[in-house]
Amino acid sequence: MKVSHEVPRCLLSASPEFNDYDYCLPHLLDQDEEYKQYFIDARDKGRYVIMDNSLHELGEAYDYDRLRHWVTELRPNEFIVPDVWMNCAQTAAQAKYWLQFKYHKNTKITAVIQGENKNQAYLCANLLANLGYKKLCVSYGATWYNDFFPHNNVDMGKALGRVRFVQGLLKLPQLKDIKFHLLGCAIPQEFGWYDNDPRIETIDTSNPVMAGLEDTLYKEHGLNTKPKANMNDYFDIDYEKVDYLNIIHNTTVFREINNIEKIKHYG
Repeated sequence: MKVSHEVPRCLLSASPEFNDYDYCLPHLLDQDEEYKQYFIDARDKGRYVIMDNSLHELGEAYDYDRLRHWVTELRPNEFIVPDVWMNCAQTAAQAKYWLQFKYHKNTKITAVIQGENKNQAYLCANLLANLGYKKLCVSYGATWYNDFFPHNNVDMGKALGRVRFVQGLLKLPQLKDIKFHLLGCAIPQEFGWYDNDPRIETIDTSNPVMAGLEDTLYKEHGLNTKPKANMNDYFDIDYEKVDYLNIIHNTTVFREINNIEKIKHYG
């Protein structure tokens, strides 16, 4: 299970200390020169790059022309094609649409499972697999997770709901060859509940970074609630206002509580 934590601009150059790979938000490539240069350099250094479609940050996928530009220009190792929040039919239609384009030989396209409820989400996973996608992404924030696993703590319920959903995906024989990426988290200790299943290849979450920026330190069990901070609010923060020891503490404890291997080297 490889991990990437999204960071503010001022921490980009330090992020390989705690990130196995680099997770790119394409709208920022157009908005910020330093961000763009970091990812161009990362590609040239041979670091593994996954490019998102910025749905979570923008509320909808980024401009299609710009996505096509950047997937061609950046040549990421993986590109998460546009999806539509909690909508199975529209997400499957988008996944089919993006199959028509040619991609660099080193770029694999992946798709996000979406659905209005758990049944629609399971249907979406099957539709995406039938389209030929070999890796599927699972978001953390679907409201129906809390119906799937009711809990007095909403964030805990979301995490447990996703665990239950993903365990169901892993048991489906028609998905036995599918790999998975987990998008974000409500509470950081969730990833340890998958028992390092090798089919969950990658995860991304800014949780330990956002908690650190709020001066919240991970306990040995993790956290009980999701940090209120988000990347939209903190991307431009000055380095002088960041307690870097908080970031190192949280990203280190994140790996420990989830039984994720420490980084041996970085480029």
